[in-house]
Amino acid sequence: MALPVWHPESLAARRPFLTRRAVLTRETRRFFADRGYTEVETPYAVPAPGEEVHLRPFATRRTFPDGRMEPLWLHTSPEFAMKRLLVAGAGPIFQFARVWRNGEAGATHAPEFTMLEWYRPGFGLDALIAETTELLRAVLPPVVTCRGVRTELSRVECLTVADAFARHAGADLLAIGEDAPALAAAAGTRLRDGETWEDLFFRLLLERIEPHLGRDHPTFLTHWPAAQAALARRDPADPRVAERFELFVCGIEVANAFVELTDAAEQRARFEQDRARRHAMADPAGEPDWPIDEDFLAALAFGMPPSAGIALGFDRLAMIAGGADRIGQVLWLPPADLMI
Repeated sequence: MALPVWHPESLAARRPFLTRRAVLTRETRRFFADRGYTEVETPYAVPAPGEEVHLRPFATRRTFPDGRMEPLWLHTSPEFAMKRLLVAGAGPIFQFARVWRNGEAGATHAPEFTMLEWYRPGFGLDALIAETTELLRAVLPPVVTCRGVRTELSRVECLTVADAFARHAGADLLAIGEDAPALAAAAGTRLRDGETWEDLFFRLLLERIEPHLGRDHPTFLTHWPAAQAALARRDPADPRVAERFELFVCGIEVANAFVELTDAAEQRARFEQDRARRHAMADPAGEPDWPIDEDFLAALAFGMPPSAGIALGFDRLAMIAGGADRIGQVLWLPPADLMI
């Protein structure tokens, strides 16, 4: 039987990873301070956690002194709050935020974890890739090994989603468009019953593409189909794709980044589309719903500066820094199931 996480022997087994995590935290803060960033803190309990279709927030509520109650949700990301601060003129900013995502648990997933997010006004995709590369090299050794994968940081690979599908799935993703049967035929696979284009896109991404990413060197997977980047600006040179990247190191997805969408009308339309999809997938007798984040849309309409931002899973970065096999090893008091 496994020891409880509070047992001295259990903590002693985690201690080397936690010590490395503490060093990583200090070095990360120094990195951003040296580049003129301000560390911020934003609320964790929010009236609207966003319209992301595949994320499930934890519900809570606030009780006022007069007895009134307001439903709230533990945020899945500090993104909307930090963008409000960009509107207010606070940027460049970064935050170590505790975030919550219900229904997630595994070797690299925890339902409560630390997200490192930063935003820089005036940055584009290339500048953010360069800064993220600088961060990796500043806080990690030149060679890292995690979960059996050895990665050298001496160079990085930038690969578009379209090029990745052509290379590893044999499909011209952008020419095919959102045509599920055509994508299945091009990739040489069978379209499953009820499988949508989005379902097939992510199946191919998981099975054919991600196993090749971020192994010998970190990979920035860039220029995602516009339908898969609800908060990112469309690429002015090709509106079929959005200015988004995901970062893979040691074969692990570490970060997700956007050149931020600043058009309030377009953002509202995307929210409404995602909201409809989210409602269509939801259990009618299940969790309560929330309103569209009108305050965030009002902030966008007021005027957010052109910016780029990134959300990096700090626990995963700590795993890579210390060579941990499971996310529970880099948490001070992990849920017991994350230690199995």
